[in-house]
Amino acid sequence: MDTLDALYKKCSECEGCSLHQTRTNCVFGSGNPNADLMFVGEAPGEQEDLQGKPFVGRAGQLLDKFLYAVDINREDVYIANILKCRPPKNRNPLPEEEEACIDFLRDQVNIIQPQIIVCLGSVAAVKLIKPDFKITREHGQWFKKGNFLMCAVYHPAFLLRAPRKKEDMLVDMKAIKAQLDELQRG
Repeated sequence: MDTLDALYKKCSECEGCSLHQTRTNCVFGSGNPNADLMFVGEAPGEQEDLQGKPFVGRAGQLLDKFLYAVDINREDVYIANILKCRPPKNRNPLPEEEEACIDFLRDQVNIIQPQIIVCLGSVAAVKLIKPDFKITREHGQWFKKGNFLMCAVYHPAFLLRAPRKKEDMLVDMKAIKAQLDELQRG
């Protein structure tokens, strides 16, 4: 795939797993197609499925607040999920669903070519960084994977349920902003 539009068309027609039967919209991704910074979550929620855009519900609004707090414009980043269709009742993705969708994410990354990829939550980190990733121990730690600098932060939906972790998230987001600034200067 050479363009995000062509990839979106292919993704919206996908029937690689059973989730296509219950989706309202394919939640492909949104943001700057030339972003240096890409955020990857696990799967769309209800509001995302209804609107066809990632991170637009309560968790997305919280993510926006963290972006604003560290002076990162949402329009300058690209945001996607591993899954492009909402799992029933927002359950975690099944391995076969991840496998059905992962090539869409790989193609998005290859087209966008971000310098930094931030996993939102442990599900994305386990899939993209390493299989034994522990979010409580390793959030904010940097990993070099191929051409990309990667880290994981708490998922904003988790922070809605565990507000005591918001301070950790802010520290991690400040470090992401510093890393982004350094790469853009370099």
